[in-house]
Amino acid sequence: MTFNGWLQIVIFFVIILVIAKPAGAYMFRVFEGDNRPLPRTLGRVERALLRLCGLKDPEEQTWLQYAIAMLVFSVMGLIVTYAIMRLQGSLPFNPQHLDNVPGPLAFNTSASFTTNTNWQSYVPETTMSYFTQMAGLAWHNFTSAAVGIGVALVVARGLTRQPGPEGAKGVGNFYVDLIRGIVYVLLPVCIIAGMTASLAA
Repeated sequence: MTFNGWLQIVIFFVIILVIAKPAGAYMFRVFEGDNRPLPRTLGRVERALLRLCGLKDPEEQTWLQYAIAMLVFSVMGLIVTYAIMRLQGSLPFNPQHLDNVPGPLAFNTSASFTTNTNWQSYVPETTMSYFTQMAGLAWHNFTSAAVGIGVALVVARGLTRQPGPEGAKGVGNFYVDLIRGIVYVLLPVCIIAGMTASLAA
């Protein structure tokens, strides 16, 4: 390996060491603490999204309820994305008048974006319309990452929480974790990264 390669590894390792503690404290505050960051702005967005989902007073879920909620949400996202690709020729924001995405490619892409692997075997500019890229693929860049955060939280909670008085051990609420992951973690990271990139350009 070249010197440049080793240098990049060392720099990356140092950055991870530096941000691990403050990032971990922030994540704990978001998902487990009582006082989440920016309650007047992000808190309002969180509460509005929870109400929109019919979760004004969300309850703790068991691991099985959490798993079912996660799987149903992911499968529905896959189906909607697949439908968008298969119907993109009739949908708006398609100035290039691209045809519908073939079935196998639509399913493969939908499955890969739903599972956060984002495998692409096509040229986006000549295959996917603006609507498909925005409403289908970009959506999964947030939701699939938030689902992954939720699964990691469930594992941590399952290992650290004690069973309640009735023997059941709650592991959180999937929809609450999903919304908090997007609102408090992924969107701020994207905004900061976007601003940094624009200033650097």
